[in-house]
Amino acid sequence: MSLIVEEPPDGGWGWLVVLSGFLANSLTYGVLRSLGILFEDLMEAFDASAAQISWVTAIALATQQFASPIGTAASKRYGSRAVVVAGGCLSSLGILGASFSTSLLQLYLTLGFLTGVGWALAFAPVMGTLARYFSSRRSVAMGLALMGNGLSSFALSPLLRLLAESLAWRGALLVTSALVLHLVVCGALLRPLVLRGDQLESGSLFDWALFTQRGFGAFSFGTALLAAGYFTPYVHLEPYGRALGLDPYKAATLVSVAALSDALARLLAGCFADRRLVRPAHLLVLLNCLTGCSLLLLPLAASFVDSLLLALLYGISSGSFATVAFGVLPEIVGVARVVNATGLCLMVMSVGGLLGPPLSGFLRDVTGSFTVSFLAGGAFVLSASLVFLALPSFFAGCRACGGEGGIPRVRGEPNVPLAPPSASVPLTSKSSEI
Repeated sequence: MSLIVEEPPDGGWGWLVVLSGFLANSLTYGVLRSLGILFEDLMEAFDASAAQISWVTAIALATQQFASPIGTAASKRYGSRAVVVAGGCLSSLGILGASFSTSLLQLYLTLGFLTGVGWALAFAPVMGTLARYFSSRRSVAMGLALMGNGLSSFALSPLLRLLAESLAWRGALLVTSALVLHLVVCGALLRPLVLRGDQLESGSLFDWALFTQRGFGAFSFGTALLAAGYFTPYVHLEPYGRALGLDPYKAATLVSVAALSDALARLLAGCFADRRLVRPAHLLVLLNCLTGCSLLLLPLAASFVDSLLLALLYGISSGSFATVAFGVLPEIVGVARVVNATGLCLMVMSVGGLLGPPLSGFLRDVTGSFTVSFLAGGAFVLSASLVFLALPSFFAGCRACGGEGGIPRVRGEPNVPLAPPSASVPLTSKSSEI
């Protein structure tokens, strides 16, 4: 049964949707980050180079992002619940098939493509639905959901290392397949929400017109550049630790520390962002710059303590950025269009996601170290900051732009700002660019 309301409820059943988002993040990006623990095992099992194995996670990430508009469009037609359940079954089947792979091609098709398609059907509809349930508490809700990404990486990294040593990499993937099947629970927790103004946006299922908006165009292009470097540490941090001479468990600890700090930072960043002490566009650029700088500093590590501190810095900065980014998107396009916008933005990110890990692995193969890989990743992330400067409100004065809380209105559109439910301002299907 659909819940029909005038404005996002900012609570109620929305907290169960937050739980669904937490699980979705844990069982998609959290698992994807942790697969780097099996990097060396897969290189040895398939007698492959770092670049060849990097294509596994690159294909999974790129497929998940590129196919996300299909997930959001299907959720508009068939409902988010059914689509997410189907995605959970498909991704679990992909990882199960990967455990029986005997060639790199099979690994690419199962763990890469099939799992990626399943995650595309599961992730974007959940996060899009979550954004529709909250207004004034949106960043906090997003932060709680996105914590699943870091907390699952923190738990899965040592677990996969233990499983790989006791059950080999095939056994580790079998267990991972069973865990990912719990995405079905994410779908079961989603309750359809109908907001006033939704029917005004019932045209194209994919909503390509979003790309004509300056704010969404700059945001999506910036995240594509970001994706080329953002995931590099989670693919190569564990083998980088081994290259420093650390034992496998200490190397896995680097991933766990980065993941735990990432998770805590997401929640704290959400609390801070909802207070509106800093304009969202400024906060977005600041946190993105810190993420890029932390990547540039990673090659300076010379010991376990050094690498631990730098992994901590990366986790804090990248985690904070993720929460702010997901909170900003509904303010750019409007709540009624956020489900489609999430899918399209992830699709554009797939370009960077497909390029980043293989390029990083290739540079490692050519140079014999991960130094250039991290430097290239940091350069991609910092270049995204330059693109985010094009967001309409970045240089506009808060009063001069006519917006509230640093969010300007689109010229020629009605004088209706985005506001929390307590302000008694009705939601509109028109977009408000940040």
